[in-house]
This record gives sequence, structure tokens and C-alpha cells, in this order.
Amino acid sequence: MLDTTELTAAAERFADRLRAAPQSRLQRGAAGEGLALARELSVMAQRAEEPGRQPRIMPEAGVFVVADQVLVAANDLAEAFRSVSVSPRAVDDAVALVRAAAERSGL
Repeated sequence: MLDTTELTAAAERFADRLRAAPQSRLQRGAAGEGLALARELSVMAQRAEEPGRQPRIMPEAGVFVVADQVLVAANDLAEAFRSVSVSPRAVDDAVALVRAAAERSGL
């Protein structure tokens, strides 16, 4: 079974930072980075689980919800990776996306 622990751990760290950030910091771009990441991870999960189907885009639910959206999307992707055949490189690429978003967010 594919180990996705690093992906979920990276997403949890970023989500924790988002939760701890003040509203002003979230509004200055950190929440936008989180939402963009959540959407990208969600699309990746949908494409893995339902190839050929048009992915649904995660809605914007506000700056205080984005941490949960990141976690949900990362966990969905981890589950998708475990249920379909993907290379370990796919997990590494997803972890890199999470880390890059966290760095861009400034948190």
C-alpha cells in the first residue's frame, strides 16, 4: 500500500498555520494560497478517482474555513492515491505542492 503519511502531515502543518494566523494575514493572501492548494489537490483526487470526468471546483467558503478545506482535499487525495495505482512520485509531487503553498502564504 502506498504511504501517504508525508502528504497528510504536510497538509496538517499548513492547516495548523492557517488556523493560527490572524484574520488580517489570511486576508492578505494566506487564505487565497490555501484555497488554491485545496482546489488543486481536490482536482487531482477527482482525476485519479474518475478519469475523464470534469472535476468539480471546491467553493470559496471564507478565510476561516480554508484550513479545513486544505485538510479535506489532502485527505481525499491521499485516499485516492491509496485506492488507485499511482507511483510514489505522485505523493512526492503533492507534498511539494503543499510545501510550496505554505511558503508562498508567508506562514
